[in-house]
Amino acid sequence: MTPEKVATMDPIMLMSIVNMKIRDEFGDLHCLVRFYELDQDVLVKRLAEAGFEYLEDAKQFR
Repeated sequence: MTPEKVATMDPIMLMSIVNMKIRDEFGDLHCLVRFYELDQDVLVKRLAEAGFEYLEDAKQFR
């Protein structure tokens, strides 16, 4: 996952991939963005523009 992919990928697909990676590989959003060297604010904003919100307790976007 790259910053370019975050900016251009279909937001539904992006949300699905991010949730899967958090669930299967990273445990939380912070670990995922640190591993891929992504700007967490940019990722959250991109998905918020599509209507998704990160739920810290659930550790996923909905």
